[in-house]
Amino acid sequence: MDKKYKILVTNDDGYEAKGLLEVVKALKELDNVEVTVVAPANEKSACGHSLTLVRPLRFVSVDDDFYKLDDGTPSDCVYLALSTMFENEKPDLLISGINRGSNMGEDITYSGTAAGAMEAVLHDVSAVAISQVMDFTNPAGDFSLAKKTIQQVVTKIRNATFPLPKREFLNINIPADVEEAEIKVTYAGYRHYANDSHLHRNPRGEEFYWLGLHPLNFSKRSNAKGMSDYEAIKAGYISITPIMLDLSAYKSMKLLEEWID
Repeated sequence: MDKKYKILVTNDDGYEAKGLLEVVKALKELDNVEVTVVAPANEKSACGHSLTLVRPLRFVSVDDDFYKLDDGTPSDCVYLALSTMFENEKPDLLISGINRGSNMGEDITYSGTAAGAMEAVLHDVSAVAISQVMDFTNPAGDFSLAKKTIQQVVTKIRNATFPLPKREFLNINIPADVEEAEIKVTYAGYRHYANDSHLHRNPRGEEFYWLGLHPLNFSKRSNAKGMSDYEAIKAGYISITPIMLDLSAYKSMKLLEEWID
């Protein structure tokens, strides 16, 4: 019998999230696949690539090969799973998601979903982050196209090879309310940001703030070739973006040398 293809799954929406449960179902429909889930016990959206260093962490068994990490981040989940459950043999692939909402442009730096993939590639494990762009008037969300896409991508990786070099991962965004879509290779878009904090007061008059979500506004990057992730999603395509962890601004090194001199 062929050796099972081992996939580690995490997310940042928490172990009970619909997107996580749907991606696990989709992966288990593939032949000869072994799926292990290690996900945060609580929602950790926008936690970035953070590790928990100030308190101990504990795996809690939810089901067979399914664990929640008590108050852990996606990076914690991947880090600890690789160092304990996969100490002797790394998984073949890490899937992070399906995230509820988009992860495009510079939002990738905030994303716990992307961070799970980042942690995996730091340990030489190929990784895919996948997010479902949402119409939040439909809180349940439809993950059908995302499930088909992840099956297609995983099968392609398994039958051929992972298409990227070390310390790079695939970031996939799925358009909302689309049953079928073509995949477009994209670059990470240029996101426009603004402050969106909301002041409230409790019954004692004490002030507190909620951080809001402002609209997705993007523009093309100067000198960029091809299509951005946002442009692809807006046009109804599936966006797949190669993301590298090297954040060095190579084009600015000469400018910095001149500035220092």
